[in-house]
Amino acid sequence: MATTPLIAGIAIAAAAYAGRYGIQAWQAFKTRPPTARMRRFYDGGFQPTMTRREAALILGVRERTPTDKVREAHRRVMVANHPDAGGSHYLASKINEAKDVMLGKTKSGGSAF
Repeated sequence: MATTPLIAGIAIAAAAYAGRYGIQAWQAFKTRPPTARMRRFYDGGFQPTMTRREAALILGVRERTPTDKVREAHRRVMVANHPDAGGSHYLASKINEAKDVMLGKTKSGGSAF
């Protein structure tokens, strides 16, 4: 009969230690720095006539993304690749063309380059 309270006390202590360890592990998980996910980039060059799929790949969005998200993605990509910030004029024109394709403002001539 004396072993029952002893076993119950050990079980309660084990549960308390496990809970404490779980809380510490969760706090350490929440405070760790965010890590970048491995992104797979588009292999290959540009197509002669830009498709909606290629435009979505350039901007990093899905093909059925709303217009406000397309504009936001265009701004983000353009800031990183703007010619005034050391980017390429060719890439900037392709990014602008991708935005036009995604918004439905395509020109028949394609890229200026």
